[in-house]
Amino acid sequence: MKKKNTTITPAAAVRQLRARKDAGMTTAEYAVGTIAACAFAAVLLAILQSGAVQGVVTSVITTALSVSL
Repeated sequence: MKKKNTTITPAAAVRQLRARKDAGMTTAEYAVGTIAACAFAAVLLAILQSGAVQGVVTSVITTALSVSL
């Protein structure tokens, strides 16, 4: 039996790398996703800390706790 040559040329290596599918996120994508999530959390926090929303949430909780079973 003849043994196969396992040496890969640089051009073949580049073709293999380009053909490979990227299933995960890169570091830059993680960074952008993290920044977007933090910005969304900051907006939600600002909304929830507003007086009107606090009044509604307090009213809902008070009503829910005062219901007799």
